[in-house]
Amino acid sequence: MTKDELKHWVASLPKVELHLHIEGSLEPDLMMALAEKHQLELPYANIEEVKNAYDFEDLQSFLDIYYFGASVLKDEDDFYQLMWSYLLTCKEDNVVHAEIMFDPQTHTERGIGFDVFMPGFKRAMQQAQQEWGQSCLLIMSFLRHLTEQSAIETLQASTPYLNDITAVGLDSGELGNPPEKFTKVFKMAKELGLKRVAHAGEEGPPDYVWGALKALDVHRIDHGVRSIEDPVLIAFLIDSQHPLTVCPLSNTKLKVFKHMQHHNVLQLLDLGLMATINADDPSYFGGYLNDNYFAIIDHLPIEKHQLEQLVKNSFNASFMSEEHKLKWLEKLSTY
Repeated sequence: MTKDELKHWVASLPKVELHLHIEGSLEPDLMMALAEKHQLELPYANIEEVKNAYDFEDLQSFLDIYYFGASVLKDEDDFYQLMWSYLLTCKEDNVVHAEIMFDPQTHTERGIGFDVFMPGFKRAMQQAQQEWGQSCLLIMSFLRHLTEQSAIETLQASTPYLNDITAVGLDSGELGNPPEKFTKVFKMAKELGLKRVAHAGEEGPPDYVWGALKALDVHRIDHGVRSIEDPVLIAFLIDSQHPLTVCPLSNTKLKVFKHMQHHNVLQLLDLGLMATINADDPSYFGGYLNDNYFAIIDHLPIEKHQLEQLVKNSFNASFMSEEHKLKWLEKLSTY
């Protein structure tokens, strides 16, 4: 198959998104519209200037604008609009199931509580489910640059909404914030019956992946591309089949890899790890789920069977029920 045929084929497949930050799907036009609605001063005169600002040198320079962008989200309808916009792209990209991360502390630190953002998210999710059968789950992520005590308080504040939350996660700046810093709050989450994921091995070393596996007892590693530096870790991940939620466009935009042709996702896949493809923060990193697949088709010597494996892995790595997984995997085999 030609590259164009592969793109057309992968776009037509039902797919799953496992690593998506809802605040990172805030498009420049929505940011500008909400700033105007709330009469907020933005340091950008127009959408073009916002887009130009989305050129990052590293993770921290991205995080600075990411948190700044989130400041336009103030009322329930803002959070509804943010989620609804993302779910419309799921429909467009044939993403039949999405596990969506949100950062409560980004909002609670600004005095905006669970009673504002959760109803907004939930309304959009229910509407998408009713209108076209969209399946989605929420992952509540703790900001690792803040204290564990702040994460514990966030978990406690989420109590009335735990029926709507499937898992907890760990994101923000990796360096200097090892997974072990959050052992207690992850143990509390486990006791509440929540699944667990954590960012590790993107900016941070393979030791952080070990920390997420051992100290936090995670079901999945978000990113994990630097695991390749530790042969013992690779052997463990092949054996355990802990999924890696790899985000190609994000990794190249944040200079984890200089160019997409240097990305190691095919190497991880061919070694037998459960690698998956995801979009991370699509409005900041230049593309949603299909765009990430298209990027690896363009720049890596990927074949149809490898693409199919990546898509299958995403279903198998998801937190959807076994019944739903089987239903979709069966459908997938007919494409």
